[in-house]
Amino acid sequence: MLLITQNLKRCSRLQNVIWMLLLLQICSLYGQELNRPLRVIIDPGHGGMDSGAIGVNEILEKDLVLNLALALKHLNDALGHPLDLFSTRTSDTLISLSGRSKLALALEADIFLSLHCNHSSNPKARGVEVYVYDKPNSNTDAATWLAFQIQERFNKRLGFKSRGVKFGNFKVLRETSGQMPALLLELGFLSNSVEIRYFLKVKNTEQMAKQILLYLLRTFYFNS
Repeated sequence: MLLITQNLKRCSRLQNVIWMLLLLQICSLYGQELNRPLRVIIDPGHGGMDSGAIGVNEILEKDLVLNLALALKHLNDALGHPLDLFSTRTSDTLISLSGRSKLALALEADIFLSLHCNHSSNPKARGVEVYVYDKPNSNTDAATWLAFQIQERFNKRLGFKSRGVKFGNFKVLRETSGQMPALLLELGFLSNSVEIRYFLKVKNTEQMAKQILLYLLRTFYFNS
């Protein structure tokens, strides 16, 4: 039993070393010096005539993800702009997928986060899943690591079921992942009455924004 315990401890230490090396690689690749804030593009999906998913009680995906993006901006402003934060839209307007990608590339962003909500014919489907571009490139490892960490944070801090990190050929990921770690977040199901009630409470949207912002700050500046 003692030998098994010692081996488990060695494996745990090795895993921590591997994660630390990957974190250092990410910080090195994307230039996180103290005098250069982390530049993050928040992309609230859909907008305008594109409502996205339509949930219980006709709640629209485009509205919920915009509320989250605005909450992120408000919190970042309140903290004195620790992140160099940009949003692809700040109102109910439709921005082309290429337009979203071009903004991220033009601003030479360090991270691209596209915000979405899920929908299913099964009303019991629930939880968070995070997508990474499915064609390997120089940012795949960094993006995958970030995806696992964000999903874990939503699970442990907010109680969302983790549905896994997945790989997809979404246009916004395809056009940005070659230049930065790019993620598409599916933040719960609008077809689930419990999760949609969660989204409709302002304090919960603020908590989601807080977890995303604190995760980025602690990972890239405080490493905790």
